[in-house]
Amino acid sequence: MRRTFKFLLISVVFAGVSLTASAQLYDTGLGARAGFFNGLTAKHFFQENRAVEGILSTRWNGFIITGLYEIHNDIPDVEFLEWYYGAGAHIGFWGRGDYHHKNSDAQTIVGFDLVIGAEYVFEEFPVSIGIDWKPAFNVFGDFHWWGDGVAISGRYTFR
Repeated sequence: MRRTFKFLLISVVFAGVSLTASAQLYDTGLGARAGFFNGLTAKHFFQENRAVEGILSTRWNGFIITGLYEIHNDIPDVEFLEWYYGAGAHIGFWGRGDYHHKNSDAQTIVGFDLVIGAEYVFEEFPVSIGIDWKPAFNVFGDFHWWGDGVAISGRYTFR
């Protein structure tokens, strides 16, 4: 009797976790990101609903490298559409006289990022499209925040 109860309990827990887990729709995606910060993006899932994303973006005649850790979740009743959130860090460089530092030397900035967005993966094509908001907070080199990190990303996906 006790063995049957344990088996039943484990089965119910496993079924519940299986129903709430987000299904991974692709392994790796490579593409472009368009917004105030334009650039390249690469996303790789290392667990079923966990991904890392790397972004190389340009702005103010310089560039910024960003790394993000993201958690993806299904949107109920909409197949192949997920929402996600996460956090990460960035480092960037731009030249003299760019951005709001009109008379300054070249700048190096370091900070952290947050992200929240949604991504749709096409079933028929190996493509995904997403929109997100990625505010960034600089803590070194130019202490302030960028709230204009809205972008659309398109990626070729490898399944």
